[in-house]
Amino acid sequence: MDIFAVFSIIGTVAFAVSGAVVAMEEEYDILGVFVLGLVTAFGGGVIRNLLIGIPVTTLWNQGHLFKIALIAMLIAFILPSRWIVTWRKSEAFFDAIGLAAFAIQGALYATEMKHPTSAVLVAAMLTGIGGGIIRDVLAGRKPLVLRDEIYAVWAMLAGLVIAQGWFHSTIHLLFLFVIIITLRMLSVHYKWKLPRRSLKQKIIQKKGETV
Repeated sequence: MDIFAVFSIIGTVAFAVSGAVVAMEEEYDILGVFVLGLVTAFGGGVIRNLLIGIPVTTLWNQGHLFKIALIAMLIAFILPSRWIVTWRKSEAFFDAIGLAAFAIQGALYATEMKHPTSAVLVAAMLTGIGGGIIRDVLAGRKPLVLRDEIYAVWAMLAGLVIAQGWFHSTIHLLFLFVIIITLRMLSVHYKWKLPRRSLKQKIIQKKGETV
C-alpha cells in the first residue's frame, strides 16, 4: 500500500464520520447522514481535481474508499448516543487527522503533476478543507474553517513543505502528518486565530442612526 492510499483511507474515514455526526446533530435521516458524510469525505478531492486537471470521473474509480466511508458512517449511525457524545468531545482531533491526511494527499497529487508551488498550496488547502466547507453549508452552518481558529493555514503549510521538496520520503511525510495534527490541536487548545475585522457593529450603528 503506497502513501497515497494510506492518507486517502485515513482522511476518508475521519471526514466521513465527521459529516455523519453533523448530520445526526441536525437530525437528518439515514440517507441524509450518508449524503453529508460522502460529501465531506470526497467534496474536497472533487474540487481539487477540477483545479489541477485531474478528470473528475476518477472519483468513480475509488470504489474501495466509498465502501470504507459507508462502513464508517454506518458504524457511527448505529453506535449508542453516549459513544457519539464521547466522540464529539474528540471531534477536533479526528478533524485534524482528516485535515492533515487530505492536505498532504492533495499536495502530493499536485506535485506528481509537476504543478507550481501556488497550485500545490491550493490543492493542499482545498483537499483539506473543501469537504468541511460543503458539509457546513449543506447543514446550514457558517463554515467553521473560514471564521474560527487557524485551520486552512496548516493545510497550506503542508502544501508548502511538499512543494519545496523538504519532505519526500514516507517517513518524512508521516512526520509531517504528525506535525500538522499537532499544530491544529495546539491552535484549538490555545484558541489561536488569524487577524479579523468585523463591520457588524458599525452596520448596526448605521441602521440605528437611519431609523
